[in-house]
Amino acid sequence: MEIDAAREVRTTCPYCGVGCGVLAKITADGQVSVRGDPDHPANFGRLCSKGSALAETIDLDGRLLHPQIHDRPAGWNEALDVVASTFQHTIAEHGPDAVAFYVSGQLLTEDYYLANKLMKGFIGSANIDTNSRLCMASSVAGHRRAFGSDTVPGTYEDLELADLIVLVGSNLAWCHPVLYQRIAAAREKRPEMKIVLVDPRRTMTSDIADMHLAIAPDGDVALFTGLLAWLGQHNALDRAYITAHTAGFGQALFAASTLDLAGVAAATGLSEDELSRFYSLFARTEKTVTVYSQGVNQSSQGTDKVNAIINCHLATGRIGKAGAGPFSVTGQPNAMGGREVGGMANMLAAHMEIENPGHCERVQRFWKAPAIAGEPGLKAVEMFKAVADGRIKALWIMATNPVDSMPDAGAVEASIKACPFVVVSDVLAETDTVRHAHVRLPATAWGEKDGTVTNSERRISRQRPFLAAPGEARPDWWIIAEVARRMGFGEAFAHKSPAGIFAEHAALSGFENDGERDFDISAYAAIDVEDYEGLAPFHWPAPSPGPPLWPAGRPEGGAQAQLQSEGGAQAGTRPEGATSIERQPTRFFADGNFYTPDRKARFIALRPTVETRITAAFPLVLNTGRIRDHWHTMTRTGKSPRLSQHIAEPFVEIHPEDAQRHGIGDADIARVSTPRGEVLVRVLVTTRQRPGSLFAPMHWTDQFAARGRLDTLTASLADPVSGQPALKHVAARIEKFTAGAFGFAVTRKRPVTMAADYWATARCRGGWRVELAFANDDIDWTAFAGSLFDAADAEMLAYHDREAGQHRIAAFQGEHLAGALFIAPGPVAVSRGWAAEQLGEVHASQRERFRIVAGRAGAERPDAGATVCSCFNIGVNQITAAVAAGCNSVEAIGATLKAGTNCGSCRSEIRAIITTGRVQAAE
Repeated sequence: MEIDAAREVRTTCPYCGVGCGVLAKITADGQVSVRGDPDHPANFGRLCSKGSALAETIDLDGRLLHPQIHDRPAGWNEALDVVASTFQHTIAEHGPDAVAFYVSGQLLTEDYYLANKLMKGFIGSANIDTNSRLCMASSVAGHRRAFGSDTVPGTYEDLELADLIVLVGSNLAWCHPVLYQRIAAAREKRPEMKIVLVDPRRTMTSDIADMHLAIAPDGDVALFTGLLAWLGQHNALDRAYITAHTAGFGQALFAASTLDLAGVAAATGLSEDELSRFYSLFARTEKTVTVYSQGVNQSSQGTDKVNAIINCHLATGRIGKAGAGPFSVTGQPNAMGGREVGGMANMLAAHMEIENPGHCERVQRFWKAPAIAGEPGLKAVEMFKAVADGRIKALWIMATNPVDSMPDAGAVEASIKACPFVVVSDVLAETDTVRHAHVRLPATAWGEKDGTVTNSERRISRQRPFLAAPGEARPDWWIIAEVARRMGFGEAFAHKSPAGIFAEHAALSGFENDGERDFDISAYAAIDVEDYEGLAPFHWPAPSPGPPLWPAGRPEGGAQAQLQSEGGAQAGTRPEGATSIERQPTRFFADGNFYTPDRKARFIALRPTVETRITAAFPLVLNTGRIRDHWHTMTRTGKSPRLSQHIAEPFVEIHPEDAQRHGIGDADIARVSTPRGEVLVRVLVTTRQRPGSLFAPMHWTDQFAARGRLDTLTASLADPVSGQPALKHVAARIEKFTAGAFGFAVTRKRPVTMAADYWATARCRGGWRVELAFANDDIDWTAFAGSLFDAADAEMLAYHDREAGQHRIAAFQGEHLAGALFIAPGPVAVSRGWAAEQLGEVHASQRERFRIVAGRAGAERPDAGATVCSCFNIGVNQITAAVAAGCNSVEAIGATLKAGTNCGSCRSEIRAIITTGRVQAAE
C-alpha cells in the first residue's frame, strides 16, 4: 500500500468491542478524515462520538518516538538486548514464574498471539494476563462453566430481531452507542419491541426503556435466580430442550426455589410488583435477548451473575436462535481476540484449556516449543500482588496503563515502582505507568498498526495502516518477536509480517480440532500477504472444508494457492471471500452440541447472598464506570478537543437526599474517600443516581487532574472464579471540600505545574481549559496567572475586587489571547465554550479585550452553553432555544441544529432537555 498517496483505507475502530468499520480518507497533503464504513456489518456506516473524532487523535504530540533506557535515548538493538538479557538472567536465577507480561485488549490479535506464545510456550510460564481481566473475565468463566467453551452464542442481528431486550448493567447509549442506535432504529420499525433496563442508575439508556429496574448493588444473582424459579412455577420452561441438551436443571431449580418473591425483593431492592411485571414479560416473550456488560462482570459475584442469566435462557431454550440468547458486550476492541489466542493467565491458545494435559501437549507440539505452561498463571490482581511481594522481578507491560486502571491503583503503582525491572511498550512518552519504566519501547498506534481484531459478535476485521510509523516506533508483534529471537527462540518467531502470524493462529485453531473446539478459523490457515491485505470481515467459526491446511511448522508462502487447491473459499477478497466463509453457521447451541464431554450445557445451582460492604465510617456505595466521550485513561480521547468539551473534569453523581445529608451542593468540589485513598471531584446532584450510592468515572489520571485517579479508591476484591475485580460496589464516604476560591482558565499552552488543591485540564480548540479550586484565597492571582499561561512577554489586563473575591486576568501576545483566568468565591459562572473560543480569535481592539476580562460575550454572540452534541459542537442553550422556538422532538432538533444526526450518542440527552430543560451527566 502506498502510505504517501491520497487514498481511502478500510480499517476498524480502536475503541469498544462493537468493532465498527471505519473509512480513513487521506488527502495528498496528508490531511485525515474518518467516516463510518457503510459496508461493514457491525455498524453499516454508523460511528459514535469517539469514533467520529478519531482524526483528532492521531497527532504526534506526546508520542514516544524512540527507545529509552533509564530515561536516556537508546537504539533498538541496545534496548531489545537489555530486555532479552534481563528476562533471561531473571529466569535463570529465579525460574520462569519470576517474570510476567501484562498486556491489553488494545493489542491486535497478531501481537497478542506472539506474546502468549513467547510466555506460555517458550518461557514456560502462564504469567501473562491482560487488562481484559477487568472487562470480561466473568463472562469467559460463566461461558466455560455453562457451555464448556468461551462461546458467544448470538450476533448483533439478534438485537434487531428480538421482541424483548433486557439490558443488565449496560449503559449501551454511552458505552456502546452504535449498538444502542441499531436497537433504537429497530424499535422505530417495530414499536411493539420491549426494552427493560436493569441498572442501579437511571442512565441515558433508560431513555429507550419501557421498564427501569433500579436494582440494588450486586442484586443480579437474586434477580435472575428468582426469574428461574418463576419460570418453573409458571410452566414457562422448554422441557424438551432441557432434557435433550442440558444437565443439572433439577439442582439449579431446587436452589432457586428456596427464594420466594419477597426474598428476591429484599435482595434486589425492587418491589414485588416490579418483579412480577418483569418476570411475566420475560416468560411470555420467546424472542428475548439479555445483553449484559460491566455491571454484571465487574463484581465479586460476576461469574454467578453470568450463569444466573444463562440459566434462564437454557431453561427456556432461548439460545442460539434468531432474536434470542444471552449476549455479553465487551468493552475493548480486541478483548475477544485476546481470548481466542489465550492471552489470559488461565487459558491456552485457540480456546484450549491450560488445565487439560492433552491440550497442553497439542499446543506444545504445534509450536515445537521447549516447554509449555501446564497450570494457570497469576491473574491481574494476583500478578501485581506478586510484583509487590517480590515474586515477580521482571515485568513487561504492553499497551495499557495499570497505574490508573487496576483496583487499589496506589498499591499497584507502588509495586511497579519497587519492581527491579519494568518494560513498557506504549505510544505515549508520558503516562502514569510509563513514568516508572526502566525501558520504554515506542509502539505503533492506530492508523499505523496492521492486524486483526475480533468484536463482541465473533466477527474478525482488519485494522489497516494509513500512516507511516513515526520516529522509531515499531509494531508490537515485531518488538515481541525481536525479544524472543534474542532469547534464543528465533526459529519460532521468524515471522515477516502480521499475515504470517494470522495464518499460524488460524492453523492452530483447526489443528486436531475435528469439531471438538468452538474456535476454528482454519479456512484462513494458508492466507498470504496479498489476501490478508484484502481480508473482509467474517464471523467465526470458519473451519477449513478440507483436511488441515497447515501442518505444524509449515513455513510462510504459497498460502493462497494451497487454500484454493484444497477446495476452500478464497480468503481476503471483498466481498466474495466474506460471502463464501459466511456460509458457516453464525449462531451456536440452538440444537445443543455444547463443548462439554457429553455435549450438554450445564445449569449452575446458585443460592444468592447479600453482601453489605458499607459501614458507619463509609456509608455510601461507590459505583465506577465510563462516560460518553472518553475512554479508559484518556491517552487517546484526551487528545481531542471535541471529545473533551462534553464533560471536562472528574465528577461524582449523588442523589439530592444524600447531598443534603452531607452538606454538598451542585458544582461543589467533594472529597470522596475509601480506606485506600481519596480523590477530589466536581459534584453533580441528580435524581438519576440511586439514593445511598455514588457514581464516578474512571478516566482521569495524573496527566489530567490533581487528584482524580478513581481506582486508587477501589479494592482488590475479585470474583473467586474469574479473578475479575469488583469495581462497582465499593464502600465510600463523601464530604465537601471547603474551597476559599474557585477558578477557571483557558490557555494556549498546556500548564506544566499548578499550585492549586484541585485542578483538571482538558483540550480545547487552540489550547487548554482548566478548572481550579483552592483551599484559601490568599494568593497573588496575577503571579499565578503568569505562571499558568507561561507567557512572560504578554500584555496583562486585569480586574480585581478583593472584597468580593472576584479576579479576572487576561494575557495577550500581539493580537491573540495567551490565557485568561477567572477567580470567584464560588463555582465560576463564565461560559466555558465561549472562553475557549477566544483562544482562536483575533483581539485587536481594547473593547474586545475588556469583554474577555468581563467574562461574557456581546449580545451578538449568544452563549451556546455546555456541549451536548460533540459531533457538531451544539450546546444546551442552543437546544433550549430551539425547543422554545417550537422544536419539540429529537428529530426537529436534528433538522434545525444537526445535533443528534451523526453518531446519535446525544439523542437521549437531547430528549431529556426537551422534557426537563436541563442537561445531566449520566453513564
